[in-house]
Amino acid sequence: MCTCAGSGTGPVITPVAEALAKQGILAPMFEVLVFVYENYWRGDACPELDQLGRKLSAAGFESDEIDQALQWLAGLNTASRSANAIDITPAENEHADVMRAASPDSMRIYASPEQDQLGAQGLGFLSFLEAAGVLPAHMREIVIDRAMAVPQRPIDIDDLKIIVLMVYWSAGIEPDALVLDELCDDNHSRVAH
Repeated sequence: MCTCAGSGTGPVITPVAEALAKQGILAPMFEVLVFVYENYWRGDACPELDQLGRKLSAAGFESDEIDQALQWLAGLNTASRSANAIDITPAENEHADVMRAASPDSMRIYASPEQDQLGAQGLGFLSFLEAAGVLPAHMREIVIDRAMAVPQRPIDIDDLKIIVLMVYWSAGIEPDALVLDELCDDNHSRVAH
């Protein structure tokens, strides 16, 4: 169920968005994405992009923020459909041999533009999620694709975390509590032991 009604003075601020905003880390497009994540529990529950745009406008978001977020979400839909094609048999898809699932012994080599966009902290974060077994290779590729679509260079680690959340969301997967805690945690106040 959508709770998109706004007061007309600005967007409705949700708990995750409020926590991230307090840290001063949300770029405007990412505020829209967090709003979508919190108001539509799964990607398949989200309305078509045109209708979503109207709902976001009614919630008080600016048109340029909405346009950026809708373009980004359209790319997420495309990337998710492409990743789902991995499950199609070669007879059903002429490109299935190229898109087959990664071997457990394989290693992802990042191209220079990907390294520049993700930065050392982002690359380390993706590696951590993969090693923990919570970010399969096909989802990692969607995260990288969507991170490369963000104009900000390099991408902020907190924005990368939102991208990971949105990839889970688009797949209809709710991250377990530990993953969600890692994605929404304020690392700046964490004390190393």
